[in-house]
Amino acid sequence: MGNLTIAVSGTPGSGKTTYARFLAERYGLRFVSNGMLFRELAKEMGVDLLELHRLAEQREDIDREIDERALQEAKRGNVVIEGHLAVWILRDIADIKIIVDAPLRIRAERIAQRESISIEEALSQIQLREKSNAERAMRYYKVDIRDYSVADLMVKTYPLDVNSVKHVIASFVDAYLHVRKPFKDVKA
Repeated sequence: MGNLTIAVSGTPGSGKTTYARFLAERYGLRFVSNGMLFRELAKEMGVDLLELHRLAEQREDIDREIDERALQEAKRGNVVIEGHLAVWILRDIADIKIIVDAPLRIRAERIAQRESISIEEALSQIQLREKSNAERAMRYYKVDIRDYSVADLMVKTYPLDVNSVKHVIASFVDAYLHVRKPFKDVKA
């Protein structure tokens, strides 16, 4: 297959981790999650996730550190990198940039179930995270994370079920891999 780098972004609860892991497994790629890196950093600093988001609003170095790690992983290749800014940060490196999204209520239900919290608490967390993510992306990178035009593929993960979304995404990647082959040998 050669070297392949895929960036997957999406709103909290949209399924970005599920689909990024699926792509990594299907195409034999490494999996890197910016969210996992963010959570690890929160743990290292002795704060919860929401507190780290608050700190990151004041300290640009937190996002820059995580994004630099993602860039280095992307440069190594053969990887799926998942994160709320991955498609924007890796826009010049990633071969394929995918954004997933779903309605707020559906995302809140998913997060409430996954984290064993109330839907109201999940809604509150999503709204705080999205506000923090959007403000930091604009301030630090001049990126509007609501502008999906950077993506090669944008998928609404509802009302489709997980397997249907996987089929849509895999079909796109398979088609990309099919048409990419002839261009690899073309000299500039």
